[in-house]
Amino acid sequence: MAKTETVTTRVWDPAEHLKTEADVAAYLQASLDEGDTGLIMAALGDIARARGMSEVARAAGLGRESLYKALSKDGNPEFATVLKVVQALGLKLTATAA
Repeated sequence: MAKTETVTTRVWDPAEHLKTEADVAAYLQASLDEGDTGLIMAALGDIARARGMSEVARAAGLGRESLYKALSKDGNPEFATVLKVVQALGLKLTATAA
């Protein structure tokens, strides 16, 4: 009988890989390109965690728990909240012709 090898895995956290402005911009753009609001909110949440949720919440004028809730899988933030978060992250949403 062949010897089985034990493989150790861990959950992949995108926030650990968002180190540069280019990383962040590409990650958010990819989520926007998909057009899935849940994915976009998740990407904003990952970016906020990478930057420090408390700092982003403060810059957006939101409570930390409110920010976690707004950017959660089941969150449904107002567009004004999304814009505050985007601005607090130092990002800018732009539009191009489809």
